[in-house]
Amino acid sequence: MFSVVLGALFIGLSLGIFGSGGSILTVPVLVYLAGQDPKVAIAGSLLVVASISFVASLFNLPKRHISWRHVIWLGLPGIAGTVGGSALASFVSGAVQLLVFAVLMLLAVVFMWRNQSSRQTENRPPNLPLLILQGAIIGVATGFVGVGGGFLIVPALVLMGRLAFHQAAATSLVIIVINSSIGFIHYQHLLSQQSAHLNWTILGILSGCGIAGSLVGQKLVPLLPRRLLQKGFALFLLGMASFVIYQTLPSIIR
Repeated sequence: MFSVVLGALFIGLSLGIFGSGGSILTVPVLVYLAGQDPKVAIAGSLLVVASISFVASLFNLPKRHISWRHVIWLGLPGIAGTVGGSALASFVSGAVQLLVFAVLMLLAVVFMWRNQSSRQTENRPPNLPLLILQGAIIGVATGFVGVGGGFLIVPALVLMGRLAFHQAAATSLVIIVINSSIGFIHYQHLLSQQSAHLNWTILGILSGCGIAGSLVGQKLVPLLPRRLLQKGFALFLLGMASFVIYQTLPSIIR
């Protein structure tokens, strides 16, 4: 249980510092540390990340960093994408979902290592069509493998939405709440069909410790070398993605 708590704190710190990365860690914590079935872990991940992001968003409200028009531009297409991704997940095995999840982790590594989210492009007008398309794609990823999509949302908000990083990180959390909540509702129906059940104790511990970690992370942002941390986190994700592929691929190709 200690390892689960430690993982939850790390999840919260990631969301608090980067505005992303939470669900990329939540699914492996539930599968490999808590020993859960992948589909149950994905459903639980959506609830945990939605809870942590919701509380973190409440603390962002007084700062006025959230761009609500960007929430609409990415959030509404994301809802449709999440519903579609959740439906698609019912046709594949948990192992396939984990493999796709690992591929998305590798994509997160690329985004974090290139540090695209640090480019300041907020003086240019938003690229609305690409922003809407990105929102739908992120929603599909959320519904299919349980990722909140912050590692895709933050760069999209900066590069296509023309927001400053601190605004993108705060806005990302609200979009994560929307997508993850919709995904969790749909996964509940999928789990009920399979007579699978969530471990509410573990999810409560993950959510509570993750919320504490996210609040600490937000306080640490001005004090930490974000670029250096981002590259270190990217290397960590690379190792974790390699581990997930190593564990999952043999069961698929047999």
